[in-house]
Amino acid sequence: MKSRERQYVIDDFKMGESWRLFKIMGEFVDGVEALYDIGPAVSIFGSARVAPEDPVYKTTEKIAELFVQNGFGVISGGGGGVMEAANKGAANAGGTSVGLNINLPFEQVPNPYANIQVEFNYFFIRKVMFIKYAAAYVIMPGGFGTLDELFEAVTLIQTQRIKPFPLILVGSEYWGGLIDWIRNQMLANKRISPEDIDILQLMDDPEEVVKAVKKTVLI
Repeated sequence: MKSRERQYVIDDFKMGESWRLFKIMGEFVDGVEALYDIGPAVSIFGSARVAPEDPVYKTTEKIAELFVQNGFGVISGGGGGVMEAANKGAANAGGTSVGLNINLPFEQVPNPYANIQVEFNYFFIRKVMFIKYAAAYVIMPGGFGTLDELFEAVTLIQTQRIKPFPLILVGSEYWGGLIDWIRNQMLANKRISPEDIDILQLMDDPEEVVKAVKKTVLI
């Protein structure tokens, strides 16, 4: 490639990257403008592959309803499964129901129950919004995406990048093995400190989940 042609390629790349930065800034602005005044809210995570008849769906819906009844809004990923159940429970209870939807080639279709919808192309911006506007994280059974969101929050709390807030795993049968592995492997081999275990709370009862959050959040 001639030097002039190479320079054109470099210039095109730089221009493309510059426009990408503007798109990133635009998504941050859209997120902040949509969420800055929603009040105290809880982010609820979990699998998109949960059907409405699944007990996990029904438990999520109940938890969301209880949070609204206790003065909280609910934030979800805006898609189906657990996300839909969270938005549905919040909307049915007459509360703030936020869906932070991500554009994906599969699975992610916005559910109709979010009364505040924000679309994202970048996962990292969406994650910032989940954390910035959440008073607590509630983690329902889920897959890789749920684990990603869970451990992102754990790491930020552990490293004191954000203020500690309740981080609750719902479903001892589902999550108990993970907690045991963290204790028996990570802690036993001194990869984490004993106090790091305390970041995670494991619960089953929806009422207990809401009470745990209310202990640390003033409404």
